[in-house]
Order: sequence, then C-alpha cells, then structure tokens
Amino acid sequence: MKITFYILALAVMTSCGNTSKTAKDPIAQSTPTEAAPVLTEAASTAPTLAKAPRAQQSNMIVGQFQKEDLQEEPYSSWFNSSYESYSPSKEAMETIKKNISDYEIVAFMGTWCPDSRREVPHFFKILDQANYDLSKLKIIGVDRSKTTPDNLQEGHSIKRVPTFIFYKNGKEVNRYVEYAKESLAEDIAAIVSGREYKNSYAE
Repeated sequence: MKITFYILALAVMTSCGNTSKTAKDPIAQSTPTEAAPVLTEAASTAPTLAKAPRAQQSNMIVGQFQKEDLQEEPYSSWFNSSYESYSPSKEAMETIKKNISDYEIVAFMGTWCPDSRREVPHFFKILDQANYDLSKLKIIGVDRSKTTPDNLQEGHSIKRVPTFIFYKNGKEVNRYVEYAKESLAEDIAAIVSGREYKNSYAE
C-alpha cells in the first residue's frame, strides 16, 4: 500500500500537466482576455513578439527567453545533447520547410518538465533545419503552476507543457500539446500544411 502511494505521489510531482483542482478541458482554445500585459490584441490573434522580462527561480526559467539561454548551464546538460542527436523525418521536414514561414509561433515550456526537456530541443532542431526566422517565435518558460510573474500565459489556456501554438494571419490555427500523435516533426508538418490535426488531448 505504501509503495502504491509513493508511486502515485511521484507521478503527480513529475507531471507536466495542470495540477489545479479547478482545471477544465486541458486543450481549450485561447479566449480573449484583458488581463494579459504583453498582448496588444485579443488572445485569438498572434501576440506581439517584444522581449519580455524573465527570471530564474531555482534553476527554472520563468518568462520569455531565447534559444541561447538553453544552451547555457544548467540547461545545456539536457538541451545540447538532445538537439544534436535528433534527426527529424526528411519527408516531414520537406513539408515543414514549404509551409512554416507562414506562421508565427508561441511556445510554452517548463525547464523543470521532462516532456519539455524531451520536445523543446527537437523543436528547435526542426525550426533550424527549416530555416525558420526565430524572430517570429516567442518562447516562454512557466513555473509548475503554468504561470509567469507577468501573466504571459493569460489568454492562451495553457494546461500542459510543452504547448506550441501556431498562428497564421493573426489567428490561432492549431497547437501541439505535450507529446506527439505520430512524431513531433510529423505533427508539425500536419499543422503547417493545413491537414486535419488534433493534438494528443483534443476530443
């Protein structure tokens, strides 16, 4: 009985999902809000990509940051090796290269989260191989409550990380949540090519 309780407690502690008792649909789409300090438009439109302040809390990046931050200690210990060893599907990459430049992306992750540590290095490898303009990417670190001091998560309905939100012509098209249906590259290829895609938590 004690072993079962220990395993359950460990699973809750390491989860990258929402631990709030009042959490609703984990993949609810963004809804407009007036509380978000960084957004200049409704949450259904792509936010501005201005640099926002970030903080480090117990080796945790919270707030907006850049790829280069993950290439430094203590994050480089998991980021660099995973980035270098990953080889996305050539077929998926062909589709991504043709289409991804039409999109702006807002990515939420937790440097404390195993799912984020797995997916985010691969995500950057895909973007780099696709020659994606990283100035069109806004990446935000959240704490275990999926929040930041500046409430950058407001209006995005972030329940699990990583969450990669794809915007086209100012509107959210789709999102990738936590883990792949096929593979990260194939899922992104489906999103940017306009094929029907539902993330791993969509009903």
